[in-house]
Amino acid sequence: MESKKEFFLECYKLGIIKFGRFTLKSGIESPFYVDLRPLASDPKILKNLANYLLDMLPLDNFDLICGVPYAALPMATAMSLESYIPLIIKRKEAKSYGTKKLIEGIYQKGQNCLLVEDVITSGKSLVETIAEVEQEDLKVADIVVVLDREQGGKQLLESKGYRVHTLFNISEVCTILQENGELSDEEVKRIQDFLQGNHIQFEEKTRNSYEQKLEHAQHSVSKKLLETALAKKSNLIASADVTTTQELLALAEKVGPHVIALKTHIDIISDFDYEKTIVPLKALAEKHQFLLMEDRKFADIGNTQELQFTSGVFKITDWADFVTSQVIGGFESLDCFKNVGVVAIVGMSSKGALTTSSYREEALKVALSHPNVIGGVSQNQIPEELLLFTPGVNLADSGDGKGQQYNTPEHVFKMLHTDFIIVGRGIYKSEDPETAAVTYKNEGWNAYVNSLQKNAVQG
Repeated sequence: MESKKEFFLECYKLGIIKFGRFTLKSGIESPFYVDLRPLASDPKILKNLANYLLDMLPLDNFDLICGVPYAALPMATAMSLESYIPLIIKRKEAKSYGTKKLIEGIYQKGQNCLLVEDVITSGKSLVETIAEVEQEDLKVADIVVVLDREQGGKQLLESKGYRVHTLFNISEVCTILQENGELSDEEVKRIQDFLQGNHIQFEEKTRNSYEQKLEHAQHSVSKKLLETALAKKSNLIASADVTTTQELLALAEKVGPHVIALKTHIDIISDFDYEKTIVPLKALAEKHQFLLMEDRKFADIGNTQELQFTSGVFKITDWADFVTSQVIGGFESLDCFKNVGVVAIVGMSSKGALTTSSYREEALKVALSHPNVIGGVSQNQIPEELLLFTPGVNLADSGDGKGQQYNTPEHVFKMLHTDFIIVGRGIYKSEDPETAAVTYKNEGWNAYVNSLQKNAVQG
């Protein structure tokens, strides 16, 4: 390939940058205007561009390539053809018919996706695209950009921990054009002055604090959870996936001081006896001030769910503070949970789960409208009106070989705006569950506090 400078000058001949006075979408008057879409009309240039972009990247890091619509789509396609890395396509908006998918292509949850963008200005479109890609349980760590307008977008994304690789920036471009006699010294000075005074700011969507959520909480269980979180400075829910009463009570005693709730699967207790299992468990919950969350995942018609909830040997209604339930039975199937809070299963952390984006959309409609629902179990962002319970959290960001996909506390608070982390094997399988609980409590609380420290940001 020709030198990078020669390559840019070939691109410039296609009219990708114009100089003068241009009013941008933001209303700002700019001395230059960038439109890289003409590059797709020259196959040789497009192919060379793809290789220049690929040469900047650690290609072993990526399972997928995705272009930000629309200008970057042909660039991402060319990169896929040159690298043999599979391409996925992100729509501007999901279809209102058919599968209603936002992301098209073949991919698996947990894969690493490289994002391709033509021009970066404030970074807003990339922030929004990253959120949408990660809603599909894909991971984004690297972004490659053809031209940086140097108005704050690169810095914004790097402050969030993303690696941003840029082929050109506007200062470099101006120097090339000035040396080639395409720009006068006066025009370059005008552009430099513009860049110094026009870093773009935008209000990024921020999370509400526990105090703010407490002010608006309607359900008694929501209030108690938030009050407990603030009192203990903890957002940790320990999952007690043990199979005997002795193990259950021993774990509750050890982790109780450090958690806001203990999550049970009461039907796996092999020696269950209400008096020997539940009575002392309730006493420990009172002693250490934590709530009991029965992860029953109810998933039936309302009448059957009511019987499962109130009857049988477990009598969940007598002791659980809140329960989990699928919403596949519809709105009325949740009416039976009158004296507890309900956490709707919006998405699951297992690989290959069928809780697709279209399912989550419908599930959230039910969750938001039902008075018994206090929140959702999900590994994606949900509306702030609901409390977000995120499972599959582990300090080791990897899977378990059985389809379970893990997330770190930092990731779920920063990217998903989670409220409470649910930790299972990281605690109950550890050699010292109490020490592990303290570690997760501190990591979770620090991640929550750090997630609050982003209001208006440079863009």
